[in-house]
Amino acid sequence: MSLSRFLIKRSLQGLFVIWGVITVVFGLRFISPGDPANVLLPPDVDPEVRAQVIAELGLNEPLYVQYWDFISGIPLGDLGLSLVTRTPVAARVITKVPATLELAIAATIVAVIIAIPLGVVSATRRHQPADYAATVFSLFGISTPNFWLGVMLILILAVQLNLFPTSQRPIGIDGILLLVANGNLDAAFDGFTTWLWHITLPAITLGTYFTALITRLTRSGMLDQLGQTYVRASRAKGLPETLVRYKHALRNTLIPVITVIGLQLGTLIGGAVITEAVFAWPGLGTLIINSINARDWPVLQGSLIIVAVGFVLVNILVDALYAYVNPQVAYD
Repeated sequence: MSLSRFLIKRSLQGLFVIWGVITVVFGLRFISPGDPANVLLPPDVDPEVRAQVIAELGLNEPLYVQYWDFISGIPLGDLGLSLVTRTPVAARVITKVPATLELAIAATIVAVIIAIPLGVVSATRRHQPADYAATVFSLFGISTPNFWLGVMLILILAVQLNLFPTSQRPIGIDGILLLVANGNLDAAFDGFTTWLWHITLPAITLGTYFTALITRLTRSGMLDQLGQTYVRASRAKGLPETLVRYKHALRNTLIPVITVIGLQLGTLIGGAVITEAVFAWPGLGTLIINSINARDWPVLQGSLIIVAVGFVLVNILVDALYAYVNPQVAYD
């Protein structure tokens, strides 16, 4: 199967997954307690006014009609109107996507920079103090809840030591790029340092589990590759140990690591809810929490759909990249 057919097949599978998510998200509103009309109306509203609002929202239509109205607008970018602000949901959700992407990518960068060297050191110094330290770090990272770690980082590094801010995002990458495009390089540099200062603690919080996972995966992969026949043959030929480890063994180890990094990036996009809530980071996670508290179902549905689309797109790109870097993988 060619790469183009492979991508078409994966895209069709992704569309089916997205349709399933849309259907589940639509159904959640009907099995959840409460009436969406209560968000707009006071408890003592006149029954006629209440009936008129319900009719305007289409809540008196049969279920299949509501489902068709909901799903038919999605391909056109119509996710409905917010029950609270009466503004288009798509516009509200899209404005929050850059902040969540920044946090997920920053967490991934933190994880990769720390995890891969740590995994390599752990594998090449097996049963030595460095290996034991990496193992303890991995266990700590995997077992530590994000919300607890975030609170501890705020209390210690932000409140006690005053090294980092506790929350907020004064400027984003989009604002920095706009300053660069306008030629205001000094302001862009100041904006970047401010952004870096504010995103450090959220990125560490979100990326700690990911760091531990990649460390363990890199270590196990390196140990497996270092025991292969080609490694022993390379050593027998007199190749330097550094070349054997980092050009041959590590390169083959990184193939499955790339897959996990891509898949976890999609997971980080959807899993940033708690981290964003802890640090008041203005992304999709915060929007989801606020919409749940306000019972703003259209915003909640739109946010979950965007997260699902992002996850599916990342998975497709990772599958394609994995097949590209490892030609031995069949396009199936």
